[in-house]
Amino acid sequence: MNAVKTIVILLVSLNSVCAQLEQLDRYELILPDNESAERNQFKVASLEDDGLLIYRVVSEATGDDKLQLIRLDTAMKEKWQGFVALDKSLQISHIRTYKDIVFLLFKSARAVSGNFQVMAADIKSGSFVVHTIENFIPFNPTDFVATNRGLMLGGYFNYRPLVLFYNFSTQRARVLPGFFNEPGELNQIKINTDETVDIVVSAKNFERKKCLWIRNYDAEGNLNKTTVLEPDQNKHLIFGRSTHMGNRAQVVAGIYGNRNSEYSRGIFLAEINEAGEYAIQYYNFGDLQNFFSYMKANRERRTKERIERRKIKGKKIKFNYRLLVQEVVPYGNQYIMLGEAFYPTYTYLTSRPGYSYNPAYFTSMYRSDRVFNGYQYTHAVVIGFDTRGKLVWDNSFEINDAKSFELQQFVKIAPDDDHISLLYLHNNLIRTKIIKGNQVLEGKSADPLKTRFDFDLIKERDTESSKLDYWYSNHFFASGVQRVRNQAREAATRKVFFINKLKYQ
Repeated sequence: MNAVKTIVILLVSLNSVCAQLEQLDRYELILPDNESAERNQFKVASLEDDGLLIYRVVSEATGDDKLQLIRLDTAMKEKWQGFVALDKSLQISHIRTYKDIVFLLFKSARAVSGNFQVMAADIKSGSFVVHTIENFIPFNPTDFVATNRGLMLGGYFNYRPLVLFYNFSTQRARVLPGFFNEPGELNQIKINTDETVDIVVSAKNFERKKCLWIRNYDAEGNLNKTTVLEPDQNKHLIFGRSTHMGNRAQVVAGIYGNRNSEYSRGIFLAEINEAGEYAIQYYNFGDLQNFFSYMKANRERRTKERIERRKIKGKKIKFNYRLLVQEVVPYGNQYIMLGEAFYPTYTYLTSRPGYSYNPAYFTSMYRSDRVFNGYQYTHAVVIGFDTRGKLVWDNSFEINDAKSFELQQFVKIAPDDDHISLLYLHNNLIRTKIIKGNQVLEGKSADPLKTRFDFDLIKERDTESSKLDYWYSNHFFASGVQRVRNQAREAATRKVFFINKLKYQ
């Protein structure tokens, strides 16, 4: 009897910690077989609780362009749609939402010197106005946010980060104070709950040490304060993301490396109080418990043994990685940092243009041309830290089948009270790993995306441009283009743009 009770309790316990993937609905738009132009492809952006915005640029036979917009609610039902005339020289750069407005930023498709246009559309009705922002300093926007007073557009001019503030009332733009002076990298533009905006820039100070400048602005682009994080000796701060804690303190999480190196050696966590005082904690990759768990078992064991030998001998632990810090999010009384490791790949085109002759010897001359072939991702790193910026736990998620020609975020986080689900989309498969602190509750699993009709068949290579993204609360959406086969239906094959609604609980 006791054995039966033990089994029942164990089953209940396992069910309570294992997340379940629910595929709630699927939306499809039929595509013509010959539609392959990138400019004409559908894309989708989250409107959070207000649904999704589907958009694309349609090239007409007359030579004119139109912007097609479709808004879905959270039940995947169409609420409105329409076409808007679009200047052929413009392309969509970014989409952001602010309360009941969705902002679409357009930039010049051919040069960095053209003016920007921003369409501000009412999410409920679809009515819109267009703002023209004079690009008096030619630059390419990399990010932007909206406040109740205007827009902040970030980018680079001559390797120098700059942020423009466009005022809705005056309809004029100006460069925010603190920018346009020295070369650097724009790490983050983030709007806070109090309507202020934090902008994080990494750049070298007068001592040639790479530091983080954290500037806080009000909703009108006025500078409130500047905090400069300076690293310890022989270190530099490569990249960081900021978040605000419940105790009014601020935490910056990121990566550090040696001076004059683009590779990271570990993670840093900095806590900043209201007075601007800060303390930085450094964690070498070799000090993390699960950083190397993405490796095969034998390689992981050899790596950890080498780390222990170096520690015993008092030698430094040196691991060089390219790591992107993607998110810093609250989790109960902790905060989670998510990063992804990657490396660039290349192909080599070998040519034989001719021969070189010498009376003493004869050799052929070869030349190898290196061509960029995308970024190969290896694993995601998840770090849990407390409200004082102290590391509590770490874990990792193997993603070695993820590759992209642009740096992007693959892994998403679905936190629950007693576990965290890590997930990403590869072709037609949702890959998931469930963790709790340093523990792995459920190893890597794969679930195919739900199809629309019975007997629909999607083969491995039938999915293009697939992506997984956050939607609202614990809901996600997967989207892309698929060729679907179904011999039971009149149209045996169809090419579709799809959106799948997903939920983790």
